[in-house]
Amino acid sequence: MTSFRDVQRRLLLSHGSNFIEDEEFLILYDLFEPRNPDFPHEAYAKFDLDEMAESESLAEFRFRKRDILSLAEVLDIPDTIRCDQRSICGGIEGLCMLLRRLSYPCRYGDMIQRFAKPVPLFSMVTNILIDHIYAIHGRRLTQWNLDILSPDHLEMYTAAITSRGSPLENCLGFINGTVRPIARPGENQRFFYNGHKQVHALTFQSVVLPNGLIGNMYGPVGEK
Repeated sequence: MTSFRDVQRRLLLSHGSNFIEDEEFLILYDLFEPRNPDFPHEAYAKFDLDEMAESESLAEFRFRKRDILSLAEVLDIPDTIRCDQRSICGGIEGLCMLLRRLSYPCRYGDMIQRFAKPVPLFSMVTNILIDHIYAIHGRRLTQWNLDILSPDHLEMYTAAITSRGSPLENCLGFINGTVRPIARPGENQRFFYNGHKQVHALTFQSVVLPNGLIGNMYGPVGEK
């Protein structure tokens, strides 16, 4: 698949060989200007999980190397991931891309040095894996609250909180808010601006249960 950058290189060669005139060259070169930044992904070594230190894997993916292999088996990650435009990526590498992307904060451009792949491929692979995981394990999310918020569990949560000295006998969790910064929007900037953090952001509010799990999530909402 020919990229805009490849077209520009060929235009330069054609212009240097006097195949096209100056005016035609300027128009075509500007027309095929890449929309995404040109990251030199070819300059980096290919991804190899075995070559990474254990501390690097834990810091970048939040999983140890052996746990990533177990996670791939549990999630039924395919050995090969094929994108619509015929790009191919290994299953373990694709899972590592997804784990890196989900580690906050992380942009696709931050992943180039580790995986030596172009930015569009990161987007395609991570989206394919998210759809794959949800298709197989989505029921675990949609049916989760039926278990952790059952009457028996609610009584257990209130008993645990009361036993630690709480004056309330019907408290089952604790409200927690999280501010997630976002890029400055083109419209309604004031609505998303957080004066305390001094960033544009979305706010999430959740009820955290005594066992550390989230019992309810509300959001995202703007700041005002």
